[in-house]
Amino acid sequence: MKIATYNVNGVNGRLPVLLQWLQEAEPDIVCLQELKAPQERFPIEEINNAGYHAIWKGQKSWNGVAILSKNHEIVEVQNALPGDDEDLQSRYLEAIIDKIVICCLYLPNGNPYPDRNSIIN
Repeated sequence: MKIATYNVNGVNGRLPVLLQWLQEAEPDIVCLQELKAPQERFPIEEINNAGYHAIWKGQKSWNGVAILSKNHEIVEVQNALPGDDEDLQSRYLEAIIDKIVICCLYLPNGNPYPDRNSIIN
């Protein structure tokens, strides 16, 4: 099974490139990050026409994640990391595909915390 991740950086603006990549690379499962599209603007029809099922958690601007699956049903488990009910950013999606737990996580800033400048001696 081929599993891939793709920071699409705007799913609608880069849809032709994504569809071409899906056709050429033929991944079975794909995690997309940085959709930059609200929930209702995710291009589900085009994704379905390319042979993929999808679940997504959209958000305007910098966030948004999706999981695509070719030939397997996707069962969503959760769409937020536990522990912060106030977190409204669309950066996590978890699903089961063919008895495999797939997690899609978008981390736009990977700097460690605390950084060197915030350490107090």
